[in-house]
Amino acid sequence: MPGVVSISYPTLVSSPLSLRTSIGESVSTSDEQAFGSHPQALGIILVKDLPSVYKSYRETLLKFSYKYAHLPEDIKERYTDPDSSYSFGWSHGKEIMNGKPGGFCEGLVARISSSSYLDTLKGSYYANPIVDVPNVSPAIREQHREYYRENIWPDANEKGVEGFESAFKDLGRFVFQVGCELAAACEPFVSKHLGDTSFSLAELIARSQTTKARLLHYFPPNPADVKEVDDEPIDSWCGFHLDNSLLTGLCAAVFLREEDDGQPSVVPSPSPESGLYIRTRGGELTKVSIPDDCLAFQTGEALELVTGGRLRATPHCVRVGGSCERISRETFALFMQPDTHQKVSATETFGQFTKRILEKHYGKNST
Repeated sequence: MPGVVSISYPTLVSSPLSLRTSIGESVSTSDEQAFGSHPQALGIILVKDLPSVYKSYRETLLKFSYKYAHLPEDIKERYTDPDSSYSFGWSHGKEIMNGKPGGFCEGLVARISSSSYLDTLKGSYYANPIVDVPNVSPAIREQHREYYRENIWPDANEKGVEGFESAFKDLGRFVFQVGCELAAACEPFVSKHLGDTSFSLAELIARSQTTKARLLHYFPPNPADVKEVDDEPIDSWCGFHLDNSLLTGLCAAVFLREEDDGQPSVVPSPSPESGLYIRTRGGELTKVSIPDDCLAFQTGEALELVTGGRLRATPHCVRVGGSCERISRETFALFMQPDTHQKVSATETFGQFTKRILEKHYGKNST
């Protein structure tokens, strides 16, 4: 894929310092930059040649995403957590994207336009795959319910999603391990841009209790409301946004079609225009396809803050890309971020920053 840096996992583990140029330090051409500030830098990097277990972890969990989204509504709602601003368990139609609230309506198309977005085509399941019960005081737990509440898991015998919890943790912990190794490799580059050199990127991620994973199911849009690709907004499946994180780990999406017997089958991407789009540091729109056997990592807003804007967050969105009748999109994102007390700027901790963002996406009633 032109412009996207890829690195080998064995090299990442055995010789991380050899990757400094690929990550962004002392480069001479734009396509060698992943997280740097060159106008053509994409803010994303691919890790290839992963251990073989990754394939089964990814396939197992992404099928669970489809299965959970097709449970009866009353069962799905049983595993929601309004008190955490829906930051644990199931969330559908609760998030505000680009100024419009998403009412809970399965058949409503999420897109109105690029500037007003009803986020009802995306269902999410949130959990911390590293820590089930964060070790913080009751006061901190109550103050930051979006990060420090206990995980919510479907009952072990919930019909259709038996094994959901273990599959979620298997993939989440795998991505977290690779992310920690990448953060360590990034350290010589990132440390030059940190405003506060008393901590390292790898330390902030490894010791944090705020790690959050998001299993995502993109519902098929109503065929009657899908426009021709030329008229369709780029952010028709998920609006443009920045992640809260320092780094976000992303799995390649799987497209599933519901067959006549009600079972899903894996299908190719419904069109060349479907999928993830990001903006380069210079503002150019680029479609990014993550190979099935790779992980992608992109920069989040917390990293932009702790580096005083020298390393910027990656703006991204997801496009339907034409007809997706009976086709859903399943993927998984892991947000690696600091604990809530960590200062991310001269005036704001990560916890304060999060609350400011949550109010934007969930309204005045967010925690």
